[in-house]
Amino acid sequence: MSEDAFNMSIRKFLKEVGVTSQRKIEETVRKGQVGGEKLKVRMTLTADGTSLEHVVTGEIELP
Repeated sequence: MSEDAFNMSIRKFLKEVGVTSQRKIEETVRKGQVGGEKLKVRMTLTADGTSLEHVVTGEIELP
């Protein structure tokens, strides 16, 4: 696989993660399942068959 194809494949995956994650967060907030002014979030990335485990945490300000 070429480097360009590899990079495009990663970008396609990350775009899917971003779009679907945003939808799920919005749904959760709209359903009223969140209280307070901020939503604490954590995303964990793993890859089958590897030791990859990358965790990103953050806070999302609520409307």
